Amino acid sequence: MISSAFAPMQSLATTLLPHALEPSEDGAHDLSHLQRVWHNAHLIQAQEGGDPEVLLAAVLLHDCVAVEKNSPLRSLASQLAARKASGVLAKMDWRETKIAAVAHAIEAHSFSANIPPTSLEAKIVQDADRLDSLGMLGVARTFYVAGRMGSALYDPQDPQANNRAYDDTRFCIDHFQTKLLHLADGFQTATGQHLAQVRHERLKGFLEQFKEEIGIG
Repeated sequence: MISSAFAPMQSLATTLLPHALEPSEDGAHDLSHLQRVWHNAHLIQAQEGGDPEVLLAAVLLHDCVAVEKNSPLRSLASQLAARKASGVLAKMDWRETKIAAVAHAIEAHSFSANIPPTSLEAKIVQDADRLDSLGMLGVARTFYVAGRMGSALYDPQDPQANNRAYDDTRFCIDHFQTKLLHLADGFQTATGQHLAQVRHERLKGFLEQFKEEIGIG
């Protein structure tokens, strides 16, 4: 069963999964992404604590409104998702304080929203989601999204942007410099920071090998 990937909270997962994803062709924000983010959150929660119900609800509903990466509404996606999630949980008769905790965790998870997480649960969800943008999964998702957006792999005239500004809307490899290689510095929990550093080193290793194979560095 799909909900088994959300152990030990299978019952709540079964209830929330029908609300978790809107119809979308975005394979970087699909069910497998939710499963990975919950795996990360569960690892962090085991060390740091936090309310598991709030964590699972926030993980499952953090992408419940689909907004494309190149949409002008992208920076509002987490707030739209938080609003929708609050309505879903209110219909389930959750307490207002718990709904607010889930909503804040959803709002604060987004890199583009730039909303500081203030609760432990929000910090864990942000860390868990950002871990999925690091390591080999970060590499895979970056190239996947670049392909969907029609970006080139890199600028053949200036791959390292020595004489131009980075532009990750045109060149996939630029996204490492504009975002990915900076993510590990912003983790909120000690456990998240440790996991992020491991994946950060994998990102750096990939980039060096990529540069070698295209004849630079």
